[in-house]
Amino acid sequence: MSKVIAGVEVPWTEAAAEASRRILETAGPLIHGHSRRVFFFGQLHAERLGIKPDPDLLYLAAMFHDAGLHTPYSDAVQRFEVDGADHGRKFLLEHGFSAAAVDTVWTAIALHTTPGIPGRMGPEIAAIHLGVLTDVAGVGLDDLDPDQVKEILAVHPRGDFKNEFLRSYFEGLRDRPETTIGTVNADVVSHFMPGFRPSTSVERILDAPWLS
Repeated sequence: MSKVIAGVEVPWTEAAAEASRRILETAGPLIHGHSRRVFFFGQLHAERLGIKPDPDLLYLAAMFHDAGLHTPYSDAVQRFEVDGADHGRKFLLEHGFSAAAVDTVWTAIALHTTPGIPGRMGPEIAAIHLGVLTDVAGVGLDDLDPDQVKEILAVHPRGDFKNEFLRSYFEGLRDRPETTIGTVNADVVSHFMPGFRPSTSVERILDAPWLS
């Protein structure tokens, strides 16, 4: 079963349906709605730019892109993006996707908060990054058709998304603040944990075990 929203057809394969259910159950409606909007906005940006992501892979990457904040963490202390990418990889492998498809989804999730790089990569990777930027920070919103945006928000309303998302974001990082150093995630931890001061690149260079 597929459904068209704002001119975007939602792939409703068995894998897509199960991924949607899993994220709703483990991460809750806030992240589920956000992930769905990321898919729609990402697809709209792709159409605007003339790139053609695989709809199934784009949807699965969108569903799992924030899974590392809320699903059981891996044994390794690592960035939440990598946790989410690992969850996505495991899911796709369990559902028989090719190695190339798995690598694409893993990379799209792992790089979704990284500026400057995803746009130079494959269409799924670029579209996920753009979808995240639009839903979280409004970047690129003016490039989208207001009527399409309105239709998406009618199905997946934002509510008090800014504040609720920031709280949810921090909860996923609270127990591993050291993994945020050097990333945009450190801004979130610093906001909610005033005693946290990430080391700077300059400090790490000057403190390196070299004489000069």
